[in-house]
Amino acid sequence: MAKNVPAGYDMREFPAFAVTVDIVILSVVDGMLLVLLIERKDKPFKKAWALPGGFKRPEETLDEAARRELREETGVEAPKHLSQFGAYGDPKRDPRGNVVTVGYLAVTPEVGEIVAGTDASAARLWPVSEALDGDLRLAFDHRTILRDAVDRAAADLESSDLATAFVGPTFTLTELQRVYEAVWDDALDTANFRRSLSTPAPSAFVLPTGVRADVGDRGGRPAELFSAGRSWTDEGSPVKRPRKKPRSRSS
Repeated sequence: MAKNVPAGYDMREFPAFAVTVDIVILSVVDGMLLVLLIERKDKPFKKAWALPGGFKRPEETLDEAARRELREETGVEAPKHLSQFGAYGDPKRDPRGNVVTVGYLAVTPEVGEIVAGTDASAARLWPVSEALDGDLRLAFDHRTILRDAVDRAAADLESSDLATAFVGPTFTLTELQRVYEAVWDDALDTANFRRSLSTPAPSAFVLPTGVRADVGDRGGRPAELFSAGRSWTDEGSPVKRPRKKPRSRSS
């Protein structure tokens, strides 16, 4: 019996269940919101696509399990932004038995090299829209978990510095705007977007670097590169999600 356990207390009297972690890693590439998925090699849900994840080992924390499973199944190192966003405990969610899973949200500008491993026969980035519209076969309740993760990311864009985790240390304002538009699935007015970021230094949201991006295929003057200011941490996002106007009632 483990140390410091009260006398007469026996864990075997309680129903046993397993704990897993599932990681939703999101990235915005060319204005499209993408999610990293694996193709399952074994049953259950063989050949279905799934979120990277797996069973927590007794000696590791949930965070350690999430980082390990992501690395083992995809070859991807967990980015700095990795946080829990939900837990799922429907006793019928896994045909192998009673399994509770903890969902993790990870955001990165660059996923890096993807290498399928352990119980994955393939691993790749998929457009979130394809994963959520029902055409792509997803294992377990991973469509629900993915939808919840995107909803959390959409909410956090308004209240935190999450947008800066989608871009590199330097970025153009267009790249930053595309992050909001991709996650919110909505177009933003460019003038209003840039105006919302126009707080002057030292408490600025974006700071000019004095460097310009590489010339694109279309030529023209390259865009200016910015870095994130401290106001993202102190105040959260200055950009707010457009509110849809309610339909007017007919008289």
